[in-house]
Amino acid sequence: MATFVDRYPEEASVVKASLVVSFVALGIGALFGLVQALHRTGYFRVIDSVDYYTVLTGHGVLLALVFTIFFLVGLFTWAVVQSLERPLPDIRLTWAWFGLTTTGAVFVAVAILAGFVPSIDMSADVLYTFYAPLQAHPLFYVGLAMFIVGTWLAGADWFLAYRDWRGDNPDERIPLQTFMVLTTMLMWYLSTIGVAVSTVFFLIPWSFGIVETVNPLLTRTLFWFFGHPVVYFWLMPAYLMWYTVMPKLAGGRLFSDPLARVVFVLFLLLSTPVGIHHQYLDPGIAEGFKFIAMTNTMFLLLPSLLTAFTVVASVEHGARQRGGEGYIKWLGALPWRDPAFTGMALAGALFAAGGFSGMINAGMNINYLIHNTLWVPGHFHLTVGTAVALTMMAGSYWLVPQLTGKRLYSRPIGLLQVVLWFVGMVFMSNAMHRAGLVGIPRRTAEPQYQSFDFSAVIGTVGELRAQIALGGFLLFVSVVLFLFNLLLSAFEEPIENPVDDSLPAPLSGASGSPVVLDNLRLWTAIAIVLVILAYTLPLASIVGDAGLFGNVPGVPVWVSANAEVTIEALTEVIA
Repeated sequence: MATFVDRYPEEASVVKASLVVSFVALGIGALFGLVQALHRTGYFRVIDSVDYYTVLTGHGVLLALVFTIFFLVGLFTWAVVQSLERPLPDIRLTWAWFGLTTTGAVFVAVAILAGFVPSIDMSADVLYTFYAPLQAHPLFYVGLAMFIVGTWLAGADWFLAYRDWRGDNPDERIPLQTFMVLTTMLMWYLSTIGVAVSTVFFLIPWSFGIVETVNPLLTRTLFWFFGHPVVYFWLMPAYLMWYTVMPKLAGGRLFSDPLARVVFVLFLLLSTPVGIHHQYLDPGIAEGFKFIAMTNTMFLLLPSLLTAFTVVASVEHGARQRGGEGYIKWLGALPWRDPAFTGMALAGALFAAGGFSGMINAGMNINYLIHNTLWVPGHFHLTVGTAVALTMMAGSYWLVPQLTGKRLYSRPIGLLQVVLWFVGMVFMSNAMHRAGLVGIPRRTAEPQYQSFDFSAVIGTVGELRAQIALGGFLLFVSVVLFLFNLLLSAFEEPIENPVDDSLPAPLSGASGSPVVLDNLRLWTAIAIVLVILAYTLPLASIVGDAGLFGNVPGVPVWVSANAEVTIEALTEVIA
């Protein structure tokens, strides 16, 4: 039986190119992560603390935006083509969005990496969140705008493929993987309105000097309009693999297609109207709006719990097909020697822990305890750093052979790699959460305050630092093993069937569920209404208080080349 690359060679080339960009970003971002972990804990310092923020920005942007989203566009291209069983309408459009997105990512990376070279008057040490008043070089914002438009065009490409399929299949239910892609992209179109408006209308003109001031609270709010749903944009590729690939690897079938559709509809509806829960400590936003955001956020637990139920039920079904018995013993019948399955299962286990710590972040009162502490990166290293990243790496062991027609170089190395990631993340995230509880701050190269010693409730701060350094080291080794394994796989000889890429039908198919679930116009309209209700009054209040362009001049971040300008601007902002 022919694999994906045999059936759709042109689309396979685009998917491979997307994964190559994704994995290059993963390698650089992981190196930056190791440098951070060792520098901050004081075990090994190869950079000045001023450059720590260049490393921190590079780590966040390259991993959270470039690695994840390039993997997503590759995976979604594969999912749409294989589930609709037809090539994309025009491969030139496909290469066009790939080129635009890649060029944008390169611009962003150049602006960040230039911060290491004092003689170059360019830097973008504005961190992954990049809102004002920290001001990056214009190339950073232009690259971001191109990157986002590129993802929009990718979505358009997939919608055009769906339109053609619908023309030939007017009465069919949308194939599940395509349904997941389309609902995710509708959420993405809605949520990126905020960051697009912020970048194009405020940050780019401000960085070029066309406008002199900015409203920091407005740019923060527009960022978080996008900044929370982007978490689900990263997460949905993992969900797609947990729902459609993981049951097959376990030896079974998806438990319920309708439940999967309900989950993706709920994420479309609920992901965007919740971003203000990242701004509980921001002045200028009324407490009532924050309370509404908190309430909306708690509703997001529902699709996560439905996912836990459906995926575990599917995996258990697979185990029982393999001879598993009993209440717990069936776990032993699962294919734990398969790195693709084991990696996804371990990712799901740590995602559950990340969900619990996320509830602390979402609660208004207890958020105050851990706000801006190491707890926060501890949380998203469990969610984005494991649920997403580990699932993507594990899924690659199953996906890449379909794209190349070559077997994986080493399954034992793959298995060691995913286990190493799990162990490293347990060390790092555990220490970060505990450090956050005692108030140790995030985003600083020098976490100690003068005449103040942090005191851990259990253990010592030195032990927490050791765990973070050890975790960072293990995670970096894991990435090296992953890239090494895939690189050597490229030199394998092509074979006829490198992997079984067939996906079995769900136990409960789409035919038994309400047709309204496939009404994408209806769900999009409701999502838009919810966003209008959640954001109209807060944004009107912010603009009414400080104006559209505010009165803050901004703080250029290329410190070494603009020290006097930066100090002057910072003084003005503080005043």
